Amino acid sequence: MGDAITVDNVSKRFRLYHERNQSLKATVMRRGRARYEDFWALRDVSFAVEEGSTFGLIGHNGSGKSTMLKCLARILQPDAGSLSVDGRISALLELGAGFHPELSGRENIYLNGSILGLSRREVDRRFDEIVAFAGLEQFIDMPVKNYSSGMYVRLGFSVAIAVDPDILLVDEVLAVGDEEFQRRCNERFAELRQSGRTIVIVSHGLGAVEQMCDQAAWLDHGVLKLLGPAPDVVDAYLSQVEVAAVTSAERDAEGEPRSGELTLGEVTVLDGAGAPTHRLATGDRGVVSIAWSCPVPIQRPLVRLRVSTSDGFVVSVASTNGANLPDVFSGAGELHLEIPELTLLPGTYDISVEVTDSAGLHQFDQRRRAARLEVAPGHPHGEGGVTPMRGVWSAR
Repeated sequence: MGDAITVDNVSKRFRLYHERNQSLKATVMRRGRARYEDFWALRDVSFAVEEGSTFGLIGHNGSGKSTMLKCLARILQPDAGSLSVDGRISALLELGAGFHPELSGRENIYLNGSILGLSRREVDRRFDEIVAFAGLEQFIDMPVKNYSSGMYVRLGFSVAIAVDPDILLVDEVLAVGDEEFQRRCNERFAELRQSGRTIVIVSHGLGAVEQMCDQAAWLDHGVLKLLGPAPDVVDAYLSQVEVAAVTSAERDAEGEPRSGELTLGEVTVLDGAGAPTHRLATGDRGVVSIAWSCPVPIQRPLVRLRVSTSDGFVVSVASTNGANLPDVFSGAGELHLEIPELTLLPGTYDISVEVTDSAGLHQFDQRRRAARLEVAPGHPHGEGGVTPMRGVWSAR
């Protein structure tokens, strides 16, 4: 397979105005000059996306991820460098982008379809499928200005994937969908990947990037910091975030409040008697306790707990997906993961925790290597590795 996308030393500049000429008098007084400075959203970024692969763009807010996606979608023109895209593109970049608020959902489907390159006949053929996927049969003739944000994104995503694109660009807009819609989206993503479509995702949900993406690029202040397999790039990014978190913790200790919709607190391992510990044996009962707080109610956050060896090999991941938990988290509390029988063999393990929205695309907080667990010999006994085989030997 060849490359579906090639980005070669792309740079993009914006002007940040300090004083704009708001009147003719101001223009004359300043001799037509307005004060501004150049802001480089992207600086000499290069990467390639293989045809049929899923590619992730990660980085902090303002790192240039969305700007890069808009350049790929031809919404923005680079100031330097070049990029080539081989295939039909469908982009889902902003909530309701391309919708006319006064038009109905039905009319906007035809409008969006034409913008994305579909003929009226093609939209006619796919109309029922688009409406059914969005689940908006009741509201399709209502002006979209009366739609909720969830209805907006459902309709926008449904039209975008109905184009049957060779390349799909997605910029973190699926986080507002409900649980059922997110399930349909995930199934559709899986179908697109299996059919050889190329997908580029911008996301703060690092767990989703690790699970869905083959390759990833880490952008930092418009500069490509790292490019490679998604788990390696995510791990490197988390390492830097961990260093920044130390500074944040120091500020917290001085009384400065932490920002964020939902914040993780202490992560503690408890033994069978409920006492804090750093040491359990194979076969022991244990509990992992995760403290959390959020100033505003959060609808069904998704918590992922990752256990890895001291050298970074992921042994197991547990999540709250499907767990019998409250629909809304508010205030402060603790989550407990009960482990009836520890199946890890002797060794040193690190526990990391991440909390995102229910779709796994918007990250609220994360704590990497929040707790360390030493596992001692117990039952069953193993000769090596990280988990016992639990097999039964026999001879004939």
